[in-house]
Amino acid sequence: MEFTWKYQQAVPRRLRSALRMKGVTSSLMKVAIYHGGKMLINGEEKWAVDMVHPGDSFTLVLPPEAGNEHVVAYPAPLQIVYEDQDFLVLNKPAGVATVPAHHVAVPDSLVNRVKSYYQQQGYENQVIHVATRLDKDTSGLVIFPKHRFAHAVLDRQLKHHQVKKNYLALVRGRVSADHGYVDAPIMRDPESFVQRMVGNGGKASVTEYWVQGRSASGSLVKVRLHTGRTHQIRVHFSYLGHSLLGDDMYGQKSSLIARQALHCYWLQFYSPFKGENITVTAPLPTDMRTAITAVGLSQP
Repeated sequence: MEFTWKYQQAVPRRLRSALRMKGVTSSLMKVAIYHGGKMLINGEEKWAVDMVHPGDSFTLVLPPEAGNEHVVAYPAPLQIVYEDQDFLVLNKPAGVATVPAHHVAVPDSLVNRVKSYYQQQGYENQVIHVATRLDKDTSGLVIFPKHRFAHAVLDRQLKHHQVKKNYLALVRGRVSADHGYVDAPIMRDPESFVQRMVGNGGKASVTEYWVQGRSASGSLVKVRLHTGRTHQIRVHFSYLGHSLLGDDMYGQKSSLIARQALHCYWLQFYSPFKGENITVTAPLPTDMRTAITAVGLSQP
């Protein structure tokens, strides 16, 4: 895969510095130098220390990525919300894990489904890169970078909280504040391998929310994460005393919905390859719409 830029700075600089300006990490340069890729200036192969001058074109060539033979392809439908040569964004249904689990009878996760899709499409890069994840029973938007450079770009944006994600959650009870922040550290529950809890020894965790509607038995809230902790929305709303409807891990089961009522409906990230923000949306699934109506709220 080849990426080419025009050098528009006034002062010459070394090729490695010019590439870093475009988001190329040291590990990507090592792939180019040692693992079958190339770095070019004006179409000629060069070293990282060679100089790029104003008006030059400079190029990073990355070799094809062979798939992991231990990941099984599973031919099942995908809800593709957005795709270009760099990113694939899916609307994940509830009940499907993002990544494969060990010791399962059927290897059906988004990763397994995407591998089958990549094989069907005959893509040059067959490694399944996952940038964002959702819990198995949370529905909504998940980003799959389609090559190692795109993955590095998304990792950097995630680290600096530049990937924006909005959720809709249906929670128990009447949330009083129209708008609020939950700033409460989250840690692993010492009595469970899976569960998390609010605790002084935890990592900083901030959740912002806006109430979209209330009834006596439930509230619909729009949620934005300012940190990305495991189960963060579920833990924070349980901490507030408003656990997600149907969340039997942090609240209780519900006859209205068979999983936690949480959906990632809006997502935005920056594509340096296109030079623009990519914004995608995913409609609420039927089970959440039914539950919203059942607690006496209008549809968003």
